[in-house]
Amino acid sequence: MSHANARTTVLGRLLIVQRYHAGWPQAHIAAAMGVSRKCVKTWLDRYAREGEAGLQTRSSRPHTMPTRTSAVVEQQIVELRTRERRGPDWIGAELGVPARTVSRVLARHQVPHLAVLDPITGELIRASRVTAHTYQRDRPGELVHMDVKKLGKIPDGGGWRAEGQATINHRSRDRRTRIGYDYVHSLVDDYSRLAYSEVLPDQKGTTCAAFLTRAAAYFAGHGITRIERIMTDNAWAYRYSLREVVEQLGARQKFIKPHCPWQNGKAERLNRTLQTEWAYRRVYTSNDERTAALAPWIEHYNTQRRHSALKGLPPISRVLPT
Repeated sequence: MSHANARTTVLGRLLIVQRYHAGWPQAHIAAAMGVSRKCVKTWLDRYAREGEAGLQTRSSRPHTMPTRTSAVVEQQIVELRTRERRGPDWIGAELGVPARTVSRVLARHQVPHLAVLDPITGELIRASRVTAHTYQRDRPGELVHMDVKKLGKIPDGGGWRAEGQATINHRSRDRRTRIGYDYVHSLVDDYSRLAYSEVLPDQKGTTCAAFLTRAAAYFAGHGITRIERIMTDNAWAYRYSLREVVEQLGARQKFIKPHCPWQNGKAERLNRTLQTEWAYRRVYTSNDERTAALAPWIEHYNTQRRHSALKGLPPISRVLPT
């Protein structure tokens, strides 16, 4: 592939050579190709030295960089950042190098920004590209993720997606009437990504416990006969209302750190997929219509939808046959 700003491609450079050998003057070739005479001369000389291989696109990066920061200085920058947790301006002044150079060195060594570090301990406290390390359990049921997604209900006749934002804002509907919310409860297996979701009216403890019982039965019917650990956030319903069901399943409950939702990332990612491919994928004319579309979508997700983490296979491919 040519550079983004290149005026010629490999075929264009070959055409320059062919026209030159056909007797065209270099000035005429430059005018016809819309390039400078120097450009024509460059490709002709390179062809004369290297043949057609010389017409291939090369990296514009220089062969040597005499002014690049030495490895010793780079190591000093990284060590000073790790020890003092200070910004590029301070580090640059301490070592006598430009602040911009410090920023580039830190980026080259993948040092996280100060904004995602604890100011006292220096540990990562916020999700970032640096913390995006994907893990995966070794067998189905070893770990499942549980979460709830809150969605606004759709009024009869459709919401603003059906009638337009301006229509919703100006039509004669009692704006004080609250439509309410749906709560999409989900359970997803860490290894196979097999998922089960239901739309329920609330996220109370009894509701969450009953959902977990039904979800476990669904998993058992699809080959995951035992759930070993259940990961949830620290919601009150999860912390104090699931104990009995978890004990009945012979499982152990695991809580993520407070304010660290990425630790329950597979459930959060399922919530995002639910929104983009089910909840907001098309226009629904009623809330019941959207609710009814969830079960068929879950079946499609588990049996047909290609999953990038599973090398293009659906979750059912990783579940033992029943």
